[in-house]
Amino acid sequence: MTEGGGDARATAAAVDDIPEAASTVAEPVDETPATTKAERDVWLPRWLVAHPLYAGWAWTVVWAGLIVLDEVVDLAGWTWYLLVLVAALPTLISTLVVLHATPRSHLRAVDATVLGHFFVRFLALVAAFMVWAASVVMSASISTTVQSVIGDSEKEVTALGFNLMLAAVPLVLSILWMAFIVRCAWFLRRLRGWRQVPVKTRVPKKFLKGRPRLKRVVVGLAHPGLLLVAGLGTSLLALFVDAVELTLNVLG
Repeated sequence: MTEGGGDARATAAAVDDIPEAASTVAEPVDETPATTKAERDVWLPRWLVAHPLYAGWAWTVVWAGLIVLDEVVDLAGWTWYLLVLVAALPTLISTLVVLHATPRSHLRAVDATVLGHFFVRFLALVAAFMVWAASVVMSASISTTVQSVIGDSEKEVTALGFNLMLAAVPLVLSILWMAFIVRCAWFLRRLRGWRQVPVKTRVPKKFLKGRPRLKRVVVGLAHPGLLLVAGLGTSLLALFVDAVELTLNVLG
Protein backbone atom coordinates (compact mmCIF):
# COMPACT_ATOMS: atom_id res chain seq x y z
CA MET A 1 0.00 0.00 0.00
CA THR A 2 2.66 2.48 1.04
CA GLU A 3 4.92 1.73 -1.92
CA GLY A 4 2.00 1.79 -4.30
CA GLY A 5 0.75 5.05 -2.87
CA GLY A 6 4.23 6.56 -3.01
CA ASP A 7 4.63 5.54 -6.63
CA ALA A 8 1.23 6.99 -7.46
CA ARG A 9 2.09 10.27 -5.77
CA ALA A 10 5.45 10.39 -7.53
CA THR A 11 3.78 9.76 -10.86
CA ALA A 12 1.18 12.47 -10.20
CA ALA A 13 3.89 14.94 -9.26
CA ALA A 14 5.81 14.12 -12.43
CA VAL A 15 2.69 14.66 -14.54
CA ASP A 16 1.95 17.96 -12.81
CA ASP A 17 5.46 19.17 -13.64
CA ILE A 18 5.00 18.74 -17.39
CA PRO A 19 2.69 21.76 -18.02
CA GLU A 20 4.96 24.01 -15.98
CA ALA A 21 7.96 22.98 -18.03
CA ALA A 22 5.99 23.45 -21.25
CA SER A 23 4.83 26.92 -20.25
CA THR A 24 8.36 27.91 -19.31
CA VAL A 25 9.61 26.91 -22.73
CA ALA A 26 6.76 28.68 -24.53
CA GLU A 27 7.29 32.09 -22.90
CA PRO A 28 10.10 33.31 -25.19
CA VAL A 29 7.98 32.39 -28.25
CA ASP A 30 5.15 34.70 -27.07
CA GLU A 31 7.52 37.60 -26.42
CA THR A 32 9.07 37.57 -29.87
CA PRO A 33 6.15 39.17 -31.83
CA ALA A 34 5.78 41.95 -29.23
CA THR A 35 9.49 42.74 -29.48
CA THR A 36 9.30 42.78 -33.26
CA LYS A 37 6.33 45.19 -33.21
CA ALA A 38 8.12 47.46 -30.77
CA GLU A 39 11.20 47.61 -32.99
CA ARG A 40 9.33 48.42 -36.22
CA ASP A 41 9.33 52.19 -35.72
CA VAL A 42 12.72 52.60 -34.06
CA TRP A 43 14.00 54.07 -37.33
CA LEU A 44 11.80 57.15 -36.85
CA PRO A 45 13.87 60.03 -35.47
CA ARG A 46 12.99 61.04 -31.92
CA TRP A 47 12.58 64.73 -32.85
CA LEU A 48 10.15 63.79 -35.64
CA VAL A 49 8.02 61.73 -33.26
CA ALA A 50 8.08 64.53 -30.67
CA HIS A 51 7.27 67.38 -33.08
CA PRO A 52 5.77 66.09 -36.35
CA LEU A 53 3.96 69.34 -37.11
CA TYR A 54 7.12 71.44 -36.76
CA ALA A 55 8.88 69.08 -39.18
CA GLY A 56 6.01 69.56 -41.63
CA TRP A 57 6.27 73.35 -41.37
CA ALA A 58 10.04 73.22 -41.98
CA TRP A 59 9.53 71.00 -45.04
CA THR A 60 6.91 73.38 -46.45
CA VAL A 61 9.06 76.50 -45.92
CA VAL A 62 12.02 74.91 -47.70
CA TRP A 63 10.00 73.94 -50.78
CA ALA A 64 8.16 77.28 -50.83
CA GLY A 65 11.58 78.93 -51.05
CA LEU A 66 12.45 76.65 -53.95
CA ILE A 67 9.24 77.70 -55.72
CA VAL A 68 10.33 81.34 -55.52
CA LEU A 69 13.85 80.38 -56.61
CA ASP A 70 12.41 78.49 -59.56
CA GLU A 71 10.74 81.66 -60.82
CA VAL A 72 13.89 83.72 -60.27
CA VAL A 73 16.14 81.25 -62.08
CA ASP A 74 13.44 80.83 -64.77
CA LEU A 75 13.50 77.06 -65.15
CA ALA A 76 10.99 75.08 -67.19
CA GLY A 77 7.42 76.31 -66.85
CA TRP A 78 6.09 72.99 -65.50
CA THR A 79 8.58 72.67 -62.63
CA TRP A 80 6.49 74.68 -60.17
CA TYR A 81 3.74 72.08 -60.44
CA LEU A 82 6.24 69.47 -59.26
CA LEU A 83 7.51 71.74 -56.47
CA VAL A 84 3.98 72.41 -55.22
CA LEU A 85 3.25 68.68 -55.17
CA VAL A 86 6.46 67.87 -53.28
CA ALA A 87 5.84 70.69 -50.79
CA ALA A 88 2.48 69.14 -49.89
CA LEU A 89 3.61 65.52 -50.17
CA PRO A 90 4.18 64.60 -46.46
CA THR A 91 0.97 66.15 -45.18
CA LEU A 92 -1.00 65.04 -48.25
CA ILE A 93 0.05 61.39 -47.90
CA SER A 94 -0.69 61.44 -44.16
CA THR A 95 -4.08 63.04 -44.82
CA LEU A 96 -5.04 60.46 -47.44
CA VAL A 97 -3.96 57.61 -45.14
CA VAL A 98 -5.94 58.98 -42.18
CA LEU A 99 -9.06 59.76 -44.24
CA HIS A 100 -8.93 56.38 -45.96
CA ALA A 101 -8.79 54.59 -42.60
CA THR A 102 -11.72 56.58 -41.18
CA PRO A 103 -15.28 55.49 -42.00
CA ARG A 104 -17.68 58.29 -42.84
CA SER A 105 -19.82 57.28 -39.86
CA HIS A 106 -17.09 58.72 -37.60
CA LEU A 107 -17.79 62.19 -39.02
CA ARG A 108 -21.52 62.38 -38.57
CA ALA A 109 -22.35 65.96 -37.69
CA VAL A 110 -24.51 65.14 -34.69
CA ASP A 111 -23.97 68.59 -33.21
CA ALA A 112 -24.69 70.54 -36.41
CA THR A 113 -27.77 72.74 -36.51
CA VAL A 114 -30.33 72.85 -39.30
CA LEU A 115 -29.42 76.49 -40.00
CA GLY A 116 -25.75 75.61 -40.36
CA HIS A 117 -26.57 72.74 -42.72
CA PHE A 118 -28.67 74.91 -45.03
CA PHE A 119 -26.24 77.85 -44.83
CA VAL A 120 -23.38 75.68 -46.07
CA ARG A 121 -25.55 74.42 -48.93
CA PHE A 122 -26.49 78.04 -49.74
CA LEU A 123 -22.84 79.06 -49.97
CA ALA A 124 -22.11 76.06 -52.20
CA LEU A 125 -24.94 77.04 -54.57
CA VAL A 126 -23.76 80.67 -54.69
CA ALA A 127 -20.21 79.55 -55.50
CA ALA A 128 -21.47 77.17 -58.20
CA PHE A 129 -23.55 79.96 -59.77
CA MET A 130 -20.58 82.33 -59.78
CA VAL A 131 -18.38 79.74 -61.47
CA TRP A 132 -21.08 79.04 -64.06
CA ALA A 133 -21.57 82.77 -64.76
CA ALA A 134 -17.83 83.32 -65.12
CA SER A 135 -17.56 80.38 -67.52
CA VAL A 136 -20.42 81.76 -69.66
CA VAL A 137 -18.83 85.22 -69.84
CA MET A 138 -15.40 83.82 -70.62
CA SER A 139 -16.71 81.50 -73.33
CA ALA A 140 -18.59 84.39 -74.98
CA SER A 141 -15.53 86.61 -74.81
CA ILE A 142 -13.28 83.91 -76.24
CA SER A 143 -15.73 83.17 -79.02
CA THR A 144 -15.92 86.85 -79.98
CA THR A 145 -12.14 87.21 -79.88
CA VAL A 146 -11.57 84.13 -82.00
CA GLN A 147 -14.11 85.27 -84.60
CA SER A 148 -12.51 88.70 -84.84
CA VAL A 149 -8.97 87.36 -85.11
CA ILE A 150 -9.46 84.34 -87.36
CA GLY A 151 -12.46 85.41 -89.39
CA ASP A 152 -14.95 83.02 -90.93
CA SER A 153 -12.62 80.06 -91.42
CA GLU A 154 -14.36 77.27 -89.51
CA LYS A 155 -11.29 75.04 -89.57
CA GLU A 156 -9.02 77.67 -88.07
CA VAL A 157 -11.62 78.65 -85.47
CA THR A 158 -11.94 75.02 -84.36
CA ALA A 159 -8.16 74.57 -84.18
CA LEU A 160 -7.73 77.71 -82.12
CA GLY A 161 -10.60 76.67 -79.84
CA PHE A 162 -8.93 73.32 -79.11
CA ASN A 163 -5.61 75.08 -78.43
CA LEU A 164 -7.32 77.39 -75.96
CA MET A 165 -8.94 74.42 -74.24
CA LEU A 166 -5.58 72.68 -73.89
CA ALA A 167 -4.06 75.87 -72.53
CA ALA A 168 -6.84 76.09 -69.92
CA VAL A 169 -6.27 72.54 -68.62
CA PRO A 170 -3.45 73.51 -66.19
CA LEU A 171 -5.59 76.31 -64.76
CA VAL A 172 -8.59 74.02 -64.31
CA LEU A 173 -6.43 71.34 -62.67
CA SER A 174 -4.98 73.96 -60.32
CA ILE A 175 -8.46 75.09 -59.25
CA LEU A 176 -9.62 71.50 -58.72
CA TRP A 177 -6.44 70.75 -56.75
CA MET A 178 -7.06 73.71 -54.43
CA ALA A 179 -10.70 72.72 -53.96
CA PHE A 180 -9.57 69.19 -53.09
CA ILE A 181 -7.11 70.53 -50.50
CA VAL A 182 -9.77 72.73 -48.87
CA ARG A 183 -12.22 69.81 -48.70
CA CYS A 184 -9.64 67.50 -47.10
CA ALA A 185 -8.67 70.20 -44.58
CA TRP A 186 -12.33 70.63 -43.67
CA PHE A 187 -12.65 66.95 -42.82
CA LEU A 188 -9.34 66.93 -40.94
CA ARG A 189 -10.57 69.76 -38.73
CA ARG A 190 -13.59 67.70 -37.75
CA LEU A 191 -11.58 64.52 -37.42
CA ARG A 192 -8.56 65.53 -35.31
CA GLY A 193 -8.78 69.26 -34.54
CA TRP A 194 -5.97 71.82 -34.65
CA ARG A 195 -3.58 70.50 -32.00
CA GLN A 196 -0.18 69.15 -33.02
CA VAL A 197 -0.79 65.98 -31.03
CA PRO A 198 -4.55 65.83 -30.41
CA VAL A 199 -5.67 64.39 -27.09
CA LYS A 200 -8.95 63.07 -28.49
CA THR A 201 -9.68 62.30 -32.12
CA ARG A 202 -12.28 60.49 -34.21
CA VAL A 203 -9.59 58.39 -35.90
CA PRO A 204 -10.43 54.69 -35.46
CA LYS A 205 -8.58 53.01 -32.59
CA LYS A 206 -7.47 50.19 -34.90
CA PHE A 207 -5.57 52.69 -37.10
CA LEU A 208 -1.86 51.70 -36.87
CA LYS A 209 -2.62 49.67 -33.75
CA GLY A 210 0.57 48.56 -32.05
CA ARG A 211 2.67 51.26 -33.77
CA PRO A 212 2.18 54.37 -31.60
CA ARG A 213 5.27 56.22 -32.86
CA LEU A 214 4.25 55.99 -36.50
CA LYS A 215 0.65 56.86 -35.63
CA ARG A 216 1.81 59.98 -33.78
CA VAL A 217 3.81 61.13 -36.83
CA VAL A 218 1.05 60.41 -39.35
CA VAL A 219 -1.71 62.09 -37.31
CA GLY A 220 0.61 65.01 -36.55
CA LEU A 221 1.38 65.60 -40.23
CA ALA A 222 -2.29 65.25 -41.18
CA HIS A 223 -2.97 68.72 -39.81
CA PRO A 224 -5.61 70.95 -41.46
CA GLY A 225 -3.54 74.12 -41.17
CA LEU A 226 -0.39 72.48 -42.53
CA LEU A 227 -2.37 70.97 -45.41
CA LEU A 228 -3.89 74.34 -46.29
CA VAL A 229 -0.53 76.10 -46.28
CA ALA A 230 1.43 73.32 -48.01
CA GLY A 231 -1.23 72.57 -50.63
CA LEU A 232 -3.31 75.69 -51.10
CA GLY A 233 -0.75 78.27 -49.96
CA THR A 234 2.10 77.07 -52.15
CA SER A 235 -0.25 76.84 -55.14
CA LEU A 236 -1.36 80.45 -54.67
CA LEU A 237 2.28 81.46 -54.15
CA ALA A 238 3.31 79.86 -57.43
CA LEU A 239 0.39 81.46 -59.29
CA PHE A 240 1.13 84.86 -57.70
CA VAL A 241 4.84 84.76 -58.51
CA ASP A 242 4.07 83.67 -62.06
CA ALA A 243 1.50 86.48 -62.41
CA VAL A 244 4.00 89.06 -61.12
CA GLU A 245 6.61 87.85 -63.60
CA LEU A 246 4.07 88.03 -66.44
CA THR A 247 3.07 91.58 -65.41
CA LEU A 248 6.71 92.71 -65.33
CA ASN A 249 7.30 91.22 -68.76
CA VAL A 250 4.27 93.03 -70.19
CA LEU A 251 5.30 96.36 -68.61
CA GLY A 252 8.85 95.93 -69.80
